[in-house]
Amino acid sequence: MRCTSPSVALALGVVLVTLVSQCYGQLSIGYYSDKCWGHNVEEIIFSAVKAEFVKDPTIVAGLIRLQFHDCIVRGCDASVLLDGPKSEKTAKPNSSLRGFNVVDAAKAAVEKVCPGVVSCADVLNMAARSAVFLAGGKWYYVETGRRDGVVSQVEEALANLPSENLPVRDAVHLFASRGLSKEDFVVLLGGHTVGFTHCEKFDHRLYNFHNTGKPDPRMHTGMLYALKKMCPKDGSGADNKVYFEYNPKKHYHFDNGYYKQLLVNQGKLEIDANIGRSPLTNSIVKKLAYSPDYFVNRFGSAMVNLGRVGVLTGNQGEIRRSCRAVNH
Repeated sequence: MRCTSPSVALALGVVLVTLVSQCYGQLSIGYYSDKCWGHNVEEIIFSAVKAEFVKDPTIVAGLIRLQFHDCIVRGCDASVLLDGPKSEKTAKPNSSLRGFNVVDAAKAAVEKVCPGVVSCADVLNMAARSAVFLAGGKWYYVETGRRDGVVSQVEEALANLPSENLPVRDAVHLFASRGLSKEDFVVLLGGHTVGFTHCEKFDHRLYNFHNTGKPDPRMHTGMLYALKKMCPKDGSGADNKVYFEYNPKKHYHFDNGYYKQLLVNQGKLEIDANIGRSPLTNSIVKKLAYSPDYFVNRFGSAMVNLGRVGVLTGNQGEIRRSCRAVNH
C-alpha cells in the first residue's frame, strides 16, 4: 500500500480539521483522500450519520455497539452487516443491534460519488466516530483501508461475543486475545454512557442474584428500588428500556458519568458492577471517573485500537457494493 502525506481539509459543520495521512501497518489516516475524485468521503459519512442523529440520538450507542460486535468476532470486516439465514445478525446477542440503516445510507451516499472504492468496514468505523462526536465526544482520526469479508456465521458470533455477565478476568483475557489492553476494555465499556439496556439483561440482580433468591447485595439501594419498579419480578417488563445514565438530560451526552455511577454501586449490568469493584480494573474506573478529559480522549484511541482488530487489507476480501450482501 502506498502511503503519502497529503493535507486534506475536512469540513464538518462548524468544525474544520486538517488531516495528514499517517500509516499504521496497512491502514492509514486519509486513505481515501486521493481515491474519490475530490469527494470527501469522511464528510459524506458524517452528514449521513448526522441526518439520523437529529431524528434519533440513540443511534450513537447503536453504532458504537455495532462496530464492537463486528470487530470482536472475525475482526473489523463488516461481517456483522451481511444478511443471511445463518449470518452473524441472526445470533441472539445481535438481535438488538441497531444502526444498519445508517450504515446503508452512508454507504449509498458514498457509492454515488465514489463507486466500488470505500469498504463497508471503513464506513462502519467512520460512522461510529461521527456518532461519538455528535454526542459531545472528541473527534478522533479513523484509520482506513479495510476491505470487507465474505463470510458471516452465526456460530462464530455465539462463540465470540461476550455476555453481560462475563467475569472481569475472562473479559480481560478475551480482549487481550484481540490485541486490546485491559484499559481498552474498561474504556470501551464507557460507550454505555449514551446507551440503554433492557430489564432481561440484569433482572437476576434484582431478584435472584446467583440463585440466592435475593438481590445483588452490592447494588445501590435507591437504584434497586427504582429498577424493581421498572422491571417487575413477574418478567412483564423484560423488554423495558433502561438507560445507563440516570439523568434524562444526559441520556445522549457523551461523558464519563458512567464511571462515576460505578463508584457508587449504580452499575446496571453485572459486568458494569464488576469492573467497578475488581482489583483488576477498579483503578482504571477511578481514573476515568475523576478525569472527564482523559475519558473522552482515551475513548477515541480505544476505538482506533478496536478498529485494528483482524482487518483485511490489500487483496484480501472485497469492496462490497451493498453492505448487506457479498458481490456476485
